[in-house]
Amino acid sequence: MSEKIITHKILSYLKSQDHCFCFKHHGGRYGTAGIPDIICCFHGRFIAFEVKTDKGKLTKLQETIVERIRKAKGKAYKVTSVEDVKIILEHLEV
Repeated sequence: MSEKIITHKILSYLKSQDHCFCFKHHGGRYGTAGIPDIICCFHGRFIAFEVKTDKGKLTKLQETIVERIRKAKGKAYKVTSVEDVKIILEHLEV
């Protein structure tokens, strides 16, 4: 399954949840490089999801951005499926 399809499925799931606001960050010429694919506010908590396939790996820049988010007390994760996101949200302190 492609990252695009996984991202679409994750966004559909997140948008069906109460107390959740999320959007897809579109990289490119006018975007900021390394920003995770999905930005989410869930029950007042900032969460960023970098979507990868099962074999996908974070780039050095993506690793740096994830670390910066965590240092700022936000949550940032590499995910490969809707199931990953469900588990993360279930274990999140809200």
